[in-house]
Amino acid sequence: MKIYNELASWWQLLSAPEDYAEEADFYHRALVAACRHTPRSLLELGSGGGNNASFMKAGFEDVVLVDLSPGMLEVSRSLNPECEHVVGDMRNVRLDRQFDCVFVHDAIVYMTTEDDLRRAIETAFIHCRPGGSALFAPDHVRENFHPSTDHGGEDGEDRSLRYLEWTWDPDPTDTTYTVDYVCVLRSGDAEVSVEHDRHLEGLFSRNDWLRLLSEAGFTARVLPFDHSELEPGEYEVFVCTKPEDEVA
Repeated sequence: MKIYNELASWWQLLSAPEDYAEEADFYHRALVAACRHTPRSLLELGSGGGNNASFMKAGFEDVVLVDLSPGMLEVSRSLNPECEHVVGDMRNVRLDRQFDCVFVHDAIVYMTTEDDLRRAIETAFIHCRPGGSALFAPDHVRENFHPSTDHGGEDGEDRSLRYLEWTWDPDPTDTTYTVDYVCVLRSGDAEVSVEHDRHLEGLFSRNDWLRLLSEAGFTARVLPFDHSELEPGEYEVFVCTKPEDEVA
């Protein structure tokens, strides 16, 4: 995926950190409410460019950010230099540590099979301290998916980016949908270039999510995603607690 690799240095022009303040506050409050003790540590799996972490880190003493893309972690280091950064795949990374809170934002959508999703949930469970909490924020569940388009972009000091995002589902019978990005890049006075990037993303029912979370050992519930720019009920997240008597 070009956006997370050869185009990673453009990330903050595609997805500006300041746009994350409201949702990061929502995630932080939900994690704290689900945790059975005062949380001091946070693990984010699939942390990307670190936009959510740039706000959430203030509520924790220890923050570890894991992502598969070295380029995206480099962007995050510039934003979150005080956080530990680890290259790793959420399906199999093992840090031999546990955290009060585990957060998995929209990178979870790159789990395109039930086995992928099960493995990512297992990773979160293993790294979650007993009595701790976890939050998963997929872009869609099967019940609320609908085709859509979006656009945006930012101007930097010496370059600019504009994008078109087109979300659609070529086969409603499987566990994936497609997101096409067209990015228009301009550096200084140089000619404009255009990049197309296709992402295959996972789509599972609400019941499948709750079943997999329960099978991993979490106590899980659905929480409507509350955001001033979204219609009520348009999105939802899964908030979990790890039982305190669970043996790691």
